[in-house]
Amino acid sequence: MSSRDTANVLWFNELHRQDVSLVGGKSSSLGEMTSSMDVPVPYGFATTARAYRYFMDKTGLNDKVNALLNGIVDYEDSDELHKTCEQIRNLIVGATMPTDLANDIQKAYVDLADKMGQSDPFVAIRSSATAEDLPNASFAGQQESYLNIKGAADVVNRVQQCYSSLFTDRATYYRHKQQFPYEKVALSAAVQMMVFSKASGIMFSVNVANGDDSKIVIDGIRGLGEYIVLGKVTPNHFVVDKDTLKIIERNVVKQPVELMRVANGGTKEQAVPAELQDKQVLTDSQVIELAGYAKEIEKHYGCYMDMEYALDVNTDRLWIVQARPETVWSQRNKAKANDTGDDNVVAAADAKVVVRGLPASPGLATGVVHVIDSPKDIDKFKQGEILVTLMTSPDWVPAMKKAAAIVTNNGGMTCHAAIVSREMEIPCIVGTESKHVAATSVLKTGDIVTVDAKNGVVYSGKIESMFKKTTPAAQAAGQVVAAESFAPTATGVMMNLGDPELAEKYSSLPADGIGLMREEFLWTTYIHEHPLYLIEEGHPEKVVDMLADGISKVARAMAPRPVVLRLSDFKSSEYRKLKGGEKFEPHEPADLLGWRGASRYYDPKYINAFKLELAAVKKVRNEFGLKNLNVMIPFVRTVDEAQKVTAIMTGEGLVRSADFKVYMMAEIPSNIILADKFNQFVDGYSIGSNDLTMLLLGCDRNNDTVASLFDERNLAVKRAIRHLITTAHKDGKTVSICGQAPSEFPDFTNFLIQSGIDYVSVNPDMVKETKRNVAHFEQRIMLDKATGRGLQDPTDYDWN
Repeated sequence: MSSRDTANVLWFNELHRQDVSLVGGKSSSLGEMTSSMDVPVPYGFATTARAYRYFMDKTGLNDKVNALLNGIVDYEDSDELHKTCEQIRNLIVGATMPTDLANDIQKAYVDLADKMGQSDPFVAIRSSATAEDLPNASFAGQQESYLNIKGAADVVNRVQQCYSSLFTDRATYYRHKQQFPYEKVALSAAVQMMVFSKASGIMFSVNVANGDDSKIVIDGIRGLGEYIVLGKVTPNHFVVDKDTLKIIERNVVKQPVELMRVANGGTKEQAVPAELQDKQVLTDSQVIELAGYAKEIEKHYGCYMDMEYALDVNTDRLWIVQARPETVWSQRNKAKANDTGDDNVVAAADAKVVVRGLPASPGLATGVVHVIDSPKDIDKFKQGEILVTLMTSPDWVPAMKKAAAIVTNNGGMTCHAAIVSREMEIPCIVGTESKHVAATSVLKTGDIVTVDAKNGVVYSGKIESMFKKTTPAAQAAGQVVAAESFAPTATGVMMNLGDPELAEKYSSLPADGIGLMREEFLWTTYIHEHPLYLIEEGHPEKVVDMLADGISKVARAMAPRPVVLRLSDFKSSEYRKLKGGEKFEPHEPADLLGWRGASRYYDPKYINAFKLELAAVKKVRNEFGLKNLNVMIPFVRTVDEAQKVTAIMTGEGLVRSADFKVYMMAEIPSNIILADKFNQFVDGYSIGSNDLTMLLLGCDRNNDTVASLFDERNLAVKRAIRHLITTAHKDGKTVSICGQAPSEFPDFTNFLIQSGIDYVSVNPDMVKETKRNVAHFEQRIMLDKATGRGLQDPTDYDWN
């Protein structure tokens, strides 16, 4: 047996990640970062699991604790559980610590003071259970931590309180649920130099809302970190791209109070100065610095990580005060994690949003609201109800497990309500106040609601259409069908879709998103009336609501995969068929080349109708929370038209950003010739090969006399496509194609891939075949490059 195995205290630089059995997950991780990484960690030491077991044995507490735990009849009875755990904690705190153990802890504290050159320094004491922070069992946050502790005697007392915290209601309940015998869990106390935080927070190396591991999430509040965990203050929320370390999303919420250290070593709540309440708690450079640490820590550990940090008020230095494996998404299959199993939901036409918040734990639920203001009332909470409250805390766990869903006023993506809900797989929305409406102010006990926690939206009423129905075939005696597999491809395969009612049916196809959603279908199938007529009749909301309903069905079914909505592109003769259309539509001899697409949008005669389309897009994105919706502008004849239309969109609050893309149909020769000019106004192009071929060849595909000349594989068309791809890529723009050619001609798909196209979008019936074709062609390209067997003469395919 080594000296480490018999030690009561070990220093951080003596510890490594494999020492979980010696000092628990938290302490071993602090040791790993101190001894093996270039990450700023406040120095300190850890009491060992051996010390805890020695304490429990010498004081005779093991038998007493076992007797009390064996006496619990029903762990679901929160009163019984609380009473027993309180008895156990009182026994531990009231026991006398063995003298030799107390002396070891006191000596380590004095040595720490000497190492830091301070007399009686303030320290933080953090509990570290030997079974916590394991990838397959998360007990994190269930034991206590103590801040601003000073003096050797007080350190010993707090270590003993840490021991007792192994038997909080939540920790005891979790061990029972996870079938962890208490004797197999020991408690270490990490004692480290105190950081006097002017800001603190939590960060994840994976987006815990959706499992996107290309992002880093950082939440921060002013003052000490307790308020972020308790949910008393809703944190600033930052999302950072892991590759570029650029901030791609920020949500700065007003923070009226903070918890601060006081001179005697205690803490107090105080008001944040008015001029700082709406300001970022971290500078952009500090956010990026933290993201760099998160990226390094994840790389070192080889798994998603959950970390805590603090910003020192005296030195303005950032410190990592804790790091542990993230336990929810790390256990899920990445593909399934992105889908979250809830992509089949759809919205009803009359769905009314009553409150919105942050989607902390994805899922869908419906039920009766039960508003609870205090944990003393949790016994009144019934199985299957929707828990609505200010914020949950560890004491609420027995009630939380009964909830169909949880909605809170406060909290961020890393508060206890969010973490526990994800662990228990309960749909949860937090921080509704950050979206300007507190859940407890609008939801009342007895209300019936539907909670879409994937998108952070609560709807009034039970919306049955949002839940996938089980078909008789699926109910039949459980036969197992082997899943189809599709090789991943660099070239995306998207899907064209018109009817929103088919979105659910096709959502399981291996498509990377919707490359073309045709808005016209919604007008002819649902709305039936001309938009200018509805404005004249005083019912413009009909356009907004019905468009939003249809669009949201597709966006929700496909989420988180992107959906590209092509804005209206009727010809005047088609608009005239809508009710009231005759009054507003001209009679054009060749309406295919007439008043259509972009030319309508900025026209004073039509601009108000166009703004209704934009309002519907905003409703889907902002009210329904479906940020995977993007738009595409059709039939843009000139660069000036692109500038005018995008300016209108910006004026209506639809601004191009990292999560909102504006594309343009490339279907007119001018789009190809002037692509370098169009680039500044759009994020990419979708080639409409039907119109482009017709206009390049001067050939009406609907005219039988010349229809035989219409061929998208014509060299002129191929050269145009290749020129567009090259020009777009120079400015970082993407190019896709939504015409019929990739569906009909596999060789044309090969040409597109060879030319570097980013996506092909095909009809649903061709998704699987196209996916396989694309994989085959990409593999062929790689093999040819590897063997030097590439095309000897590119003109063999008439591509140049």
